[in-house]
Amino acid sequence: MNINLAHLRVQATNGGWIDFAVFDAKSTTGNNSALLAQLTNSARQSGLKVDQSALAFQSSGRLQFVGDKNLVSYLAKSWRPHWTHTINV
Repeated sequence: MNINLAHLRVQATNGGWIDFAVFDAKSTTGNNSALLAQLTNSARQSGLKVDQSALAFQSSGRLQFVGDKNLVSYLAKSWRPHWTHTINV
């Protein structure tokens, strides 16, 4: 199965950089944590640096995020999907 993902780098509040991945996916079994771990591992194995990760999906017509707390907070402010890669899992 091919999953869209956005692999981005943003400057952290401490001046360093954070590399993150956002996956266009939602668990069909309700276990989003396991799905996020699997996708994050696959992204890292494909050579991407991932410090934080999250899932992005539509729920009741709204874009929802599940994942690392700080990343979800950042994404919820104004991020909209711009997929940069596709990963096969």
